[in-house]
Amino acid sequence: MNLLYSNDKRGQYPDSWYAATAAPLDRFAPLKGAIKADVCVVGGGYTGLVAALHLAEAGRDVVLLEAQRVGFGASGRNGGQLGNGQRVEQKQLERMAGEAHAAKLWNMGLEAVTLAKDLIAKHKIDCHLKPGIAWTASTQGDLAHIHEYADFLRTRYRYDQIETLDHAALQSVCPSPDYLGGFLDLGAAHLHPLNYALGLARAARDAGVRIFEATAVHHIEEGEQARIQTDAGHVMAKHVILGCNGYLGGLNRSVAARVMPINNFIVATEPLGDRVKDVLPRDVAVADSRFVVNYFRMSHDGRLLFGGGETYGYKFPIDIAAKVRKPMSVVFPQLKNVKIDYAWGGTLAITMKRLPYMARVGRNILSASGYSGHGVGTATHAGMLMARAIQGDSDGFDTMSLIPTPAFPGGSALRTPLLTLAMSWYAMRDRLGI
Repeated sequence: MNLLYSNDKRGQYPDSWYAATAAPLDRFAPLKGAIKADVCVVGGGYTGLVAALHLAEAGRDVVLLEAQRVGFGASGRNGGQLGNGQRVEQKQLERMAGEAHAAKLWNMGLEAVTLAKDLIAKHKIDCHLKPGIAWTASTQGDLAHIHEYADFLRTRYRYDQIETLDHAALQSVCPSPDYLGGFLDLGAAHLHPLNYALGLARAARDAGVRIFEATAVHHIEEGEQARIQTDAGHVMAKHVILGCNGYLGGLNRSVAARVMPINNFIVATEPLGDRVKDVLPRDVAVADSRFVVNYFRMSHDGRLLFGGGETYGYKFPIDIAAKVRKPMSVVFPQLKNVKIDYAWGGTLAITMKRLPYMARVGRNILSASGYSGHGVGTATHAGMLMARAIQGDSDGFDTMSLIPTPAFPGGSALRTPLLTLAMSWYAMRDRLGI
């Protein structure tokens, strides 16, 4: 079974609020026949689009191959949260990599957010970019940790964009009975993710990138000129970039051993009207401290976009709305019976350490994936880092590739059931408030 097609129709975006409100972009034709390029990018999400854009602007001849539509995968379905730093907290990064390397990773996380904002401004991408992400706690232990971490970022990293929130202050941001406090990162942002992806595709096209949709890659033959084989043609290229994330399949075994696809789900409620003041009176995004994170924000037309719940395997649940309504009703019991107009799922990819996996997986093949739910900024940044590496400046790419990324235990056959057991344990801890 192929995740590219197991939950979605060929050549169509999911029935999401994002797709319903996206700025239209004409289809790109599929590849037919043999062509040549300096660089072949596989995958039309943020990673591939940004890599292709940067390389084309630098004068390289670039081809981008997308199996479905540009922005079809996680790039067009996610929660739209453009967060700072890395997916793992800085204290943990310091223990893993040492203070000097952790500091580099923090600065690269800031650079990722700045890069995304700059691309949006430069290419006039209308994706409703707005400042602010709140991180919230549901237990006293989590609250103490969050406040301590905010102080740590201020003092150790001189990050001054954080607003610490006690219970009363948080209620003015997000009046949920489930949350005790948290902090607000005003340097972070949120946006319409599919419009961001489509804007990047327009910019790449206009820069000269040859984009082909409905063009799945089946095999890559390494060599001085790599051969990238598709259904109806192939590309010969000096360099290859893999930006497939959760939809990589078996295209590269080394990456597949370290990067695992999982599914996450989002709903869009009916427009809330005056009820917005009882849900999110301040127009920021929110992510909570649960292991299986709940994340949400308001849409520009007044809907609550709420993400929650995970599954492991190929198929989405039959009733996605019911799956997400359960955690949404815990956070906002007043919305227990609210009408849900859209419900959709998407496949992202995680690593064992919840940090991206960037690597040279062949003599002229670079790969970046495994953004672990922190992909809006990190995937954007990864695309730029790979473009720079191909141009001879590999410092940033090498810094990220030094992050240890162990393979999942059990190989491809056992990693899913083992992960399911682990996630079930953490989900139980969330329910018990441990």
